[in-house]
Amino acid sequence: MSTVAVIAIVVAALIVIAILVSVSRRAAQRREIGRVQSRAQHDDARHHRDRADESRKEAALAEERAKRAEVEAQLDEERARSREEELGERR
Repeated sequence: MSTVAVIAIVVAALIVIAILVSVSRRAAQRREIGRVQSRAQHDDARHHRDRADESRKEAALAEERAKRAEVEAQLDEERARSREEELGERR
């Protein structure tokens, strides 16, 4: 074989190797991007779930406060009736 033919074969082989390396890198990058996106989606779902839990806790606290306020209002009403009865008996 002539020297030119050997050089052409070596250059062609190097080009093929460079193309294969490039394709391999791109595939690895796509896989990594897929993993990162998957993690981000899981984190996003976890964040929404955490916010929902916080909202439920806040709603439960608000409900408890409302119940306490209702009991206090009933107690105040009972005290007012009691005072009015005391005042009515004194007359």
